[in-house]
Amino acid sequence: MEMKDFKPKSFWKRPEGVTGIVFLIAGIAGFVFLLPSLITLAANTLYLAGMLVALGAIIYMVLDPKMRALVGYAYKSVMRWVTGLFVQIDPIGILQSYVDDLKANLRKMNKQIGILRGQMHKLRETINTNQKQIQTNLHLASRAKATDKRAQMVLKSRKAGRLKESNVRLEDLYKKMEVLYRVLTRMHENSEIMLEDVVDQVEVKKQERAAIRASHSAMKSARNIISGNNDKRVMFDMALEAVADDVSQKIGEMERFMDMSSNFMDSIDLQNGVFEEEGMEMLEKWEKEGESLILGDEKDMLLLEANNEEVVLDLEAEPQRAKEKSHTNQYDNLFDF
Repeated sequence: MEMKDFKPKSFWKRPEGVTGIVFLIAGIAGFVFLLPSLITLAANTLYLAGMLVALGAIIYMVLDPKMRALVGYAYKSVMRWVTGLFVQIDPIGILQSYVDDLKANLRKMNKQIGILRGQMHKLRETINTNQKQIQTNLHLASRAKATDKRAQMVLKSRKAGRLKESNVRLEDLYKKMEVLYRVLTRMHENSEIMLEDVVDQVEVKKQERAAIRASHSAMKSARNIISGNNDKRVMFDMALEAVADDVSQKIGEMERFMDMSSNFMDSIDLQNGVFEEEGMEMLEKWEKEGESLILGDEKDMLLLEANNEEVVLDLEAEPQRAKEKSHTNQYDNLFDF
């Protein structure tokens, strides 16, 4: 993710923008309410002169770009301060809350992976047991045929056929569970790295932000905005907002996938060898969806591996969690300004 790819939210789409709209509506309603009184006051020459001066100031503010920018900056700052009294809008604070969410989701995902691994072991045992029974029944059917025991031959042949049909369905289920296992495992690995990156950013950027705010006063920021220059304080907060938005979307994807995988696993009854088609359809729908924010290009690779019979999944293998020595924080480039 790069800064050029990030489109910052407009003021009106942020929480403080909602506060700003409320205040604007209240101001307009107050003006309309006081309009009769203002008309009465305009009959007095002194009051009329004061109103004309105020009107002239408003017209000047509207027509002059620098004055308009200054008033707009002041208004947005006040609305942000008011909103901050009730809602968490500080990007560092938001990221810290996301860290807690990530840790909780990783624990939940790790538990799901363990449950899924156990189900896959049981399913593989059922498939292998069925395969042995198929061979046994086919052998008995062959012996019954050789001894001209037709009823016994038909019985054992049909039983072998039913077991074959069952194994076909169970093999399809195992492949879907393998997709689920590969995706959950890789999501867990990537999310662990993301968690470390976010924690690093929070610790480092908290100090950097304090230093920038100490050296870039609100007045200096206002002058930069009026002059049309990029203000470092504003750019830094935009970068933090980009990190927060990216993490928020990825946490949302984690939670949606975990809900889907949980529903899929709940629909499986291994004891009776049955499963609901709805769970399979949900997973197939996810497979056909677009790129994953957490997996990126790895999604297509994981699906190919799961459907490639030559790539055998080792359920006993330890996840390759180690963070590469060459790994750089995925959010560092957002602060290149």
